[in-house]
Amino acid sequence: MFFVDKPFVSDFFKRTVVENNIPIVETEAAQQLDLYPGTNLISEASAVEMVREIENLPIYATSENAIDWISEHLSFSQLPGKIELFKDKLNFRQLTKSIFPDFYFRGVGLNELKNIQFDRLPLPFIIKPSVGFMSMGVYKVSSSEEWGEAMSSIAVEIEQVKGLYPDSVMNSDSFIIEQCINGEEFAVDVYYNSVGEAVVLGILKHVFSSDADVSDRVYVSSKEIIEKHLVEFTKFAEEIGRLAGVKNFPVHIELRRDSDGTLLPIEVNPLRFGGWCTTADLSFLAYGFNPYRYYYNQQKPDWLQLLQGKEGKLFSVVVLDNSTGMAIDEIKSFDYDKLLTKFKRPLELRKIDFQQYPVFGFLFTETAEDDFVELENILDSDLREFITRK
Repeated sequence: MFFVDKPFVSDFFKRTVVENNIPIVETEAAQQLDLYPGTNLISEASAVEMVREIENLPIYATSENAIDWISEHLSFSQLPGKIELFKDKLNFRQLTKSIFPDFYFRGVGLNELKNIQFDRLPLPFIIKPSVGFMSMGVYKVSSSEEWGEAMSSIAVEIEQVKGLYPDSVMNSDSFIIEQCINGEEFAVDVYYNSVGEAVVLGILKHVFSSDADVSDRVYVSSKEIIEKHLVEFTKFAEEIGRLAGVKNFPVHIELRRDSDGTLLPIEVNPLRFGGWCTTADLSFLAYGFNPYRYYYNQQKPDWLQLLQGKEGKLFSVVVLDNSTGMAIDEIKSFDYDKLLTKFKRPLELRKIDFQQYPVFGFLFTETAEDDFVELENILDSDLREFITRK
């Protein structure tokens, strides 16, 4: 069974659950998301009974907001504990310490940050909420000056996102400080099947504008990226799944390849693929298969066939986060039409209410490898060129 919740459910996901008769738990949130007529809605009581009766029932959530409902109603099952292994980044580091014994990390409360002994921290390092979402509250620190700037920015950001997400999704009361992992970064959609095998449904390279960039602006998938990393990333995911003991469990893994070639996990997001229905929807737009249906039906992609004819093409998710440096109440509008003129082959544009959420929208694109400059341009843009002030 699947859960839907705010902030967003795509039309593609809505069509998928109707056409495949996938049960959707009729939570209060589900009733507010304009699901299509004919959606197979099941009561909350029925959902609880299904989990009682079926061991390792396949569950998916479009949003981590659903974790609150799961924690409250399914506390008798192993599911909340499995989720917590991944969702709390400090717990996850402790879980994987046996396979990454030399990785530095430590937890620290929000009130302790100002008293921390900075000269004892390994530079550079990353600081982020122990329980977080996207790149909110994430900062790379290479000097004492940057540490002061990060502390000021964290305080501002905490106020900006207060109340947008439940504590199970975004909680700024505790942070994790960990060593900086250098090298290429990737995002991988995976599900663990009924026997715990890892099935990869998508691989995207996270492209940055500079070494200091920690934003989520551009993720790129291609035939070359998938062929080069599929086997290795599958084994990597299986090792983590073995430690966690998960079955019928979807995850979105973020990882980096260090300078010596070692793969290190950044984080593993439980019960979902990429947030805001992004990465799984891109897999359909790029390669023509439906990751939600594949997970529900326990299917494995035939990558050899799916990648035929995709040579020389890049498929991207562009996250239009508010990088303008302007407060939302200063912004009158965002020029989506102008944005589209910057791309030769936009596949889908999703406009988001930026007055409610700190993002203007999401753009899915197809780009020729030899025309990468259009992705570089949006990477370097602070988006002010698309803004009209009040």
